Amino acid sequence: MHTLIRFNKPFKVLSQFTDQSDRKTLADYLTVKNVYPAGRLDFDSEGLLLLTDNGTLQSRITQPRFKIQKTYWVQVEGRAEMRHIEALTMGIMLNDGPARALSGKLISEPSVWLRNPPIRQRKTVNDSWIELVINEGRNRQVRRMTARVGLPTLRLIRVRIGRWHLDGLNPGEHRTENVDTHGELR
Repeated sequence: MHTLIRFNKPFKVLSQFTDQSDRKTLADYLTVKNVYPAGRLDFDSEGLLLLTDNGTLQSRITQPRFKIQKTYWVQVEGRAEMRHIEALTMGIMLNDGPARALSGKLISEPSVWLRNPPIRQRKTVNDSWIELVINEGRNRQVRRMTARVGLPTLRLIRVRIGRWHLDGLNPGEHRTENVDTHGELR
């Protein structure tokens, strides 16, 4: 039996347990011993982070060859249109090679927690929300992709990794599950 933790990582928290610069880390929220993040979520991104005590499961979640899908809700600066979604799903070129979303769609502003500090609002520039599903996890990939199509990311929330989802967790909250090596509930 192994431990899997679904954690809603708040904004401006590192996806690790220690930091030399005295920033908030996972240790400020979790006291469970011997669990490690299965992947990363940027300091300025929010949402689902999985942690486990099982190296095989951690590898299955993080290794690109397993193609685990990750779903993001992205608040972007500007008016997102279908042409942007089509460009993101057809594929675009980033500095480190081609990238594409498996799927994408325009969405209404989701019912999520308020961010602290809030997103800056500009009276002359609209913002909108999109949902993107990717199966890679390159450094700041979603942010770089939206910027490449002219929609800078204002807020990024990961809501799903594979079959695991936030499921009503507020920022800083977590749920612990017992799973086998393949991540099946026990």
